[in-house]
Amino acid sequence: MGKELTARGKATRGRIVEAAAAVLREMGVERATLDDVMVRSRTSKSQLFHYFPDGKEQLLLAVAQYEADRVLEDQQPYLGSLDSWEAWHEWRDATIRHYEQQGPYCPLGTLSLFLGRSTPGARAVVTELLRRWQGYLASGIEALQAAGQLPADLDVDERAAALLVAIQGGVTILQSTGSAYHLRAALGHAIDDMHRLGIHASDPAVTRTGPLVHR
Repeated sequence: MGKELTARGKATRGRIVEAAAAVLREMGVERATLDDVMVRSRTSKSQLFHYFPDGKEQLLLAVAQYEADRVLEDQQPYLGSLDSWEAWHEWRDATIRHYEQQGPYCPLGTLSLFLGRSTPGARAVVTELLRRWQGYLASGIEALQAAGQLPADLDVDERAAALLVAIQGGVTILQSTGSAYHLRAALGHAIDDMHRLGIHASDPAVTRTGPLVHR
């Protein structure tokens, strides 16, 4: 919208977006209508079009942003405090558990496909999500470096990107098969590999014969 919303306006707009997200999760993008959203959000047609004058596509884009924010919120507080190996393992377990519970349906992926991955709005939402997500992972790696638990010359951005690819690849297979096996293996080995680098950096005489226990 062109002007700053009041607190009440923000609350109303947020209620519409949250209601739309719930409707889309239950009914799917193709079946859900603006009438369904109005009923769920307890708003009138004039209210809905006041906040989303371009209609359904504009609302879907707002829901896509809402779902993108939830991707990161659902990983907290673990994602924001990756300052020890125990914290990394807790984040790993929480991430795998989240996607197992979510199952084959990915709200953000579905919305992106419906809006078109090449459209500027949808692409911007996904690009910003990945940038923020990778930033959290990079901060966690830097925290381990500062604590002397990872080599100082480790390529932080490359490692963070690899972890993100492990998640996305594993989630894609989970959505196709219903099994989190590949997600668990890919993310577990990515973290284990970093841990081995940390052990070798602190004591080159130490060797490992197996991966960390995947709880």
